[in-house]
Amino acid sequence: MRILFVGDVVGSPGRDMVTEYMPKIKQKYHPNLTIINGENAASGKGITQKIYQQFMESGAQAITLGNHAWDKREIFDFIDDANNMVRPANFPEGTPGKGMSFMKVNDREVAVINLQGRTFMSPLEDPFKVADELIEEAKKRTNIIFVDFHAEATSEKLALAWYLNGRVSAIVGTHTHVQTADERILPNGTAYITDVGMTGPYDEILGTDKEAVIKKFQTSLPVRFEIPKKGRTQLSACLIDIDKESGRATSVKRILINDDHPFLD
Repeated sequence: MRILFVGDVVGSPGRDMVTEYMPKIKQKYHPNLTIINGENAASGKGITQKIYQQFMESGAQAITLGNHAWDKREIFDFIDDANNMVRPANFPEGTPGKGMSFMKVNDREVAVINLQGRTFMSPLEDPFKVADELIEEAKKRTNIIFVDFHAEATSEKLALAWYLNGRVSAIVGTHTHVQTADERILPNGTAYITDVGMTGPYDEILGTDKEAVIKKFQTSLPVRFEIPKKGRTQLSACLIDIDKESGRATSVKRILINDDHPFLD
């Protein structure tokens, strides 16, 4: 079982990278399941039904979200019917959508779970406790469990990874938009990386116009953050191989495509 995960897609530059490189990546690596984090896909904040459908047409089977899930109001009109979309499971009870979905891959199911951290972020339900509950439920159907942990603090991501070591196949970090070079297989067979990185503008700051961000740091005044539609772009992803019998990961590989790291067919 090979899973391709594409990190935080930011605005139209990120969507264009998915359209251009998804077929090439699939042709080279032949993933069985492709997951995209799309919480920044619509102008940097939120996702629309049209974009969700575009991702599906591009070859994704699942879309995960994060703290910007609700930034486009139209999501409330379609999220309950979007069977391939997963929002953080530790949002309060009664929140639209679902925090875990099962993807059929050949003769197996893969449980895709989305969780959000609490350090330097909104005070949601305890992701450790919610993870326990979802894993217990998932184990009734499959031993292949993939977790997207959308969190700010490296320590919180590592803590959850070690807590879930051996109980999930993979836990990948999203949200900070900077790819980390710490991919590894934990001792009990869980693939881990602190942050997969972002897909979108390359010469900006976390995908946002760098001049606005610099001004914010210099003045502490409110500024409007925009996603530049022109300029160099990048795609960040990871590839995880999982033994489908045991559910244990056997390898994890970072993928980074930009002008300094060109894609090689």
